[in-house]
Amino acid sequence: MTFRFRLILAYTVIWGVLLLLAVGVATYAVRQGLYRQVEQTLLRDAQRLGELYDSPTPGGVTAESGGALITIYRLDGEGAGQPYEITDPKQQLPKEVVLQAGIAPRIYRGASFRAAYIRTQKVGVFAVSQDTSFIENISQGVARSLLQTLFLLLPVGALLMAVSGRVALAPLQRAAWAVRTRGPNNLTPLPYSGPSDELGQIIERVNSLLEALREAQTRERAFLAEVSHELRTPLTALNGNLDRLSRNPGDQEALLRARRTAEHLSRLVGDLLSLARGEAERTVNPHIVPLGELLSQAVGEYPGVALFLPPNPPEVLGDPDRLLQLARNLISNAVRAAGRPQGVRVRTWIDEAPPANTAVGGALQTQKWAAFSVTDDGPGIPPEILPRLFQRFARGPQGGTGLGLAIAKQIAEAHGGRILVSSQPGKTRFAVYLPLLADGEEEAE
Repeated sequence: MTFRFRLILAYTVIWGVLLLLAVGVATYAVRQGLYRQVEQTLLRDAQRLGELYDSPTPGGVTAESGGALITIYRLDGEGAGQPYEITDPKQQLPKEVVLQAGIAPRIYRGASFRAAYIRTQKVGVFAVSQDTSFIENISQGVARSLLQTLFLLLPVGALLMAVSGRVALAPLQRAAWAVRTRGPNNLTPLPYSGPSDELGQIIERVNSLLEALREAQTRERAFLAEVSHELRTPLTALNGNLDRLSRNPGDQEALLRARRTAEHLSRLVGDLLSLARGEAERTVNPHIVPLGELLSQAVGEYPGVALFLPPNPPEVLGDPDRLLQLARNLISNAVRAAGRPQGVRVRTWIDEAPPANTAVGGALQTQKWAAFSVTDDGPGIPPEILPRLFQRFARGPQGGTGLGLAIAKQIAEAHGGRILVSSQPGKTRFAVYLPLLADGEEEAE
């Protein structure tokens, strides 16, 4: 069952219910209107008859009953409440109603008649009654006519709804057809030139998703191309060294180069796996980490890098292996940019202000931060590279795989921190902010 068919069916059911309600309301209105008109006429006739018989000059009052039956009831004696004479016994008033009559006319509603009765001072109770079966007949006739009209209007209305639904849902059908034609090989936006209504908003959202998928597909292809390129170069070098070793097994230089190339490949594959699986974000094993000791270990791997520590270096709660990897990546990039370890400086401190561009609120506005920076005196980072510096394979002029900074960013954010960078010729500075270990957390540890 299509959406259009369900919609037309729903509208047809609603249309039929509305028509039935209209029939019921119209019939009820006609019926009640006729009863009200009869009762008003009977009240006027009863009022005139009362005035006629109580008037000292009977000739001055017109006694018109409008064709209704006039009955006089006794009020005294043995037959109190009974009529003197009645033309139609079906229109006789009950005795208790007659005895409660007043000088103002009242209405009595019988099963098939209406009567207006009034007490007079001289004669008794006058009742003016009229048979109302004609009202039921008229009401039934009106209902039959309206039902016949209903059976005519219902299919006409359904046909009009089908036509209007086809016209109104045409943009939705075109959009559905366009969506069916989209796939991995076709992620172009859906064409739409209508108003910004619900359908327009849906198409806009679908187009946004298609654009995101297209960008992801482009990034995936670029990622695969970069991975192929990065792996091809060391593999070629490794094959060359192995070829030299096959001809000269005692070539220690070729063996050393092969080992270095294998280590490079191992690090590259590990970085790729970490990025692909989001390992830096998921596998954080928190411990109390003295930042001074961690930086000393990282700097020790690059002799010549200067390290400046305060008297009491800060501590953080984090994964020591991940944080060491973060520091290594930043120091390695800095050494490569400066061209020598002596051009790199590392320092740490405690900062009470939140890092820029970090969304903090409430209690975190007073959060203290353990920070460390890696500064080099290299040529700087070109301005066009800065916006995408932490993306995968975003390499600077000094080369590298372009994965170290992407992994460093993942590790910092996994620890609730942020990396900031500023660069100009002769000075490039990476600053890492991590939440400072609170006293309560240290005691709990």
